[in-house]
Amino acid sequence: MGNRLSKITTRTGDAGDTGLGDGSRVAKDSARIQALGDLDELNSWLGLVLAEKVPAAVKDALLQVQHDLFDLGGEVCIPGHAMITEAHVQRLESLTQAHNSKLKPLKEFILPGGTCAAATTHLARAVCRRAERSLVALGRREIVNDRARQYLNRLSDLLFVLGRDLNRAAKRGDVLWKHERGKRFKVR
Repeated sequence: MGNRLSKITTRTGDAGDTGLGDGSRVAKDSARIQALGDLDELNSWLGLVLAEKVPAAVKDALLQVQHDLFDLGGEVCIPGHAMITEAHVQRLESLTQAHNSKLKPLKEFILPGGTCAAATTHLARAVCRRAERSLVALGRREIVNDRARQYLNRLSDLLFVLGRDLNRAAKRGDVLWKHERGKRFKVR
């Protein structure tokens, strides 16, 4: 891998296509490359969360997720390849339950916000949902591992809970949506 990564500028994509892990080439605006880009962006947002001071349990969980997302990117990069398993999905469910057990039940919708780490986690959740939509779109054209879609669905749940847990750990409450803000909008 070292030789492969030592040359960054290759010029092979100048015509608007790019290479996949199996050696085939596809257009840079294909559904597969869109899904890969969304996964890469999601992983980058998680890196930004981890640049903040976060509790060790959150750090450990998100570092594992970053590795999983890299594996998932490898899966998407090689058509027909599967790396994400039921065990990955179950781990996210367990993490979600563990972190949610520390939180007060929600009675209102919440807004992304609070601490920088929590707000960034909510942003990562939104990008995760986009990555899931991209994977679903790819799956309408080509075979996609069911577990990969399930993983992203569970990950968005985990990121929602982690955003709340990061605010709790920082002794900040959730930012509640105020549906009765005093202004009434008239429909014409």
